[in-house]
Amino acid sequence: MGGYLARRLAASAVTAFVASIAVFLIVRAVPGDVVAQMLGQVSDPQAAASLRGFLGLDQPVWIQYGRWISAALSGDLGISWTGGRAVGPAVFDAFLVTLEIGLLTLALATIVGVPLGIISGIYEGRWPDNLIQIFNLLGLAAPVFWTGLMLLVAVSSFAGWSPPLIYTSPTESLWENLSILMLPILSLGLLQAAAYSQFVRQNVVTSLNQDYVRTARAKGVTIRILFFKHILKNILIPLITFMGLVLVQILGGVVIVETLFSIPGLGRLLISAIETRDYPMLQGALLVVVVTAMAVNLIIDLLYSVIDPRVRLS
Repeated sequence: MGGYLARRLAASAVTAFVASIAVFLIVRAVPGDVVAQMLGQVSDPQAAASLRGFLGLDQPVWIQYGRWISAALSGDLGISWTGGRAVGPAVFDAFLVTLEIGLLTLALATIVGVPLGIISGIYEGRWPDNLIQIFNLLGLAAPVFWTGLMLLVAVSSFAGWSPPLIYTSPTESLWENLSILMLPILSLGLLQAAAYSQFVRQNVVTSLNQDYVRTARAKGVTIRILFFKHILKNILIPLITFMGLVLVQILGGVVIVETLFSIPGLGRLLISAIETRDYPMLQGALLVVVVTAMAVNLIIDLLYSVIDPRVRLS
């Protein structure tokens, strides 16, 4: 276990190093001159050269990367070019908001999607399965921004309610916090629940068609005992794997819902940094996203041995 963990951490460190290079180069590949945009209507070559030197953009790319990654490894992600704020605290605050949305969305998708998938698999081909399949089809086909807009219009029209415009942290007011996050979480959660349901259904149907299951049913074992004693155990590992993929997908989807509902999370921070070409903020936020995705994958791998001791990590 210790050797496996050391190898996984070493591989993650190499992946993070390669990802940091990709992030740095992708940010600088954004079309347009950041210095010209910051100067606006002023077309003074001397001022442009001075600003380029102040920002370090007059240095070769590899030197810029070396300075950035050296500072990042010591915990300093730099200063925002547009807001003058330290990048590290800004990204951390936004990450906490996004993490809250992600975990609550994952919980909602799991609570809704897994039971639906189990029911759909058990009643394959019958009316409960058909109804759940319609839900799955709609959830898999609908884009997240459309779902968010429809939910916003629906609650405004039929309930006469709209979410608060100003974000409130859960430590200040839990009710206000849930009020503003409710629709974004529903937008993402219902779509991911459909994906969950479809995935679980396929695994349940496959398990029910196995020889050992048919033999047990022929001997009179009830479906309830069969399900909780054998089938659920067999689908648990692929379900945990899928849960990790869903969480990474949620992190991608929050970019849209945070912008749509004006939530100060990591997605909205990324969009704002792209619009203003705030390189330090954009690099810091992207690096946190990459590291988070890698951490999720590592945790999922380690959970395998906890769920099923037969899995030999070494």
